[in-house]
Amino acid sequence: MVQKICFVTIGATASFDQLLQAVLSGEFFQALEALKYTHLLLQYGKNGKKLLEEFGNNINRHGIEISGFDFNTKGLGQEMWSTKAAKDRAEGVVVSHAGSGSILDALRIRVPLIVVPNTSLLHNHQVELAEELSKQGYLVHGHVDDLPSALRESEAHRKKLQAWPPNNHGADPSGRGLAGVMDEEMGFYD
Repeated sequence: MVQKICFVTIGATASFDQLLQAVLSGEFFQALEALKYTHLLLQYGKNGKKLLEEFGNNINRHGIEISGFDFNTKGLGQEMWSTKAAKDRAEGVVVSHAGSGSILDALRIRVPLIVVPNTSLLHNHQVELAEELSKQGYLVHGHVDDLPSALRESEAHRKKLQAWPPNNHGADPSGRGLAGVMDEEMGFYD
């Protein structure tokens, strides 16, 4: 049987229980099943194991194998690569919080990426980053209240996935690119 993996990362520094609850919902499992996913791999952070145990035992998994871990000191490269197509694997998806490190790691691997900003964080720059990168065609901007839609959108998005790093010789119609967005966020102006 060919595997198709959905890897979810909530990050290492801030808990994101809302994202974990959204991916452990019956609606998300229905969407995974409809799109022929076989595995859900969760990086659930320091407090997520309890949520995984509570939610994971009380829902219909639709035949999807669930596994998870709190943190990987070696980074998440191996888990992200597990979503890439191979001989015995169909291309999956990465669902990530909107931390820039996780986003860049997934973009470099070139797999479909759904970014879900944690709107409970102070000075929420994550929404702006997700919106801009979505507008430029690099990822799907997801929301915790409707992840099944983002999952379906990511299936269509894989056909038109933009290469990373972006072309920096004027092809971006806004002229800003990611560097411009980051400069603006950091307060650097020309």
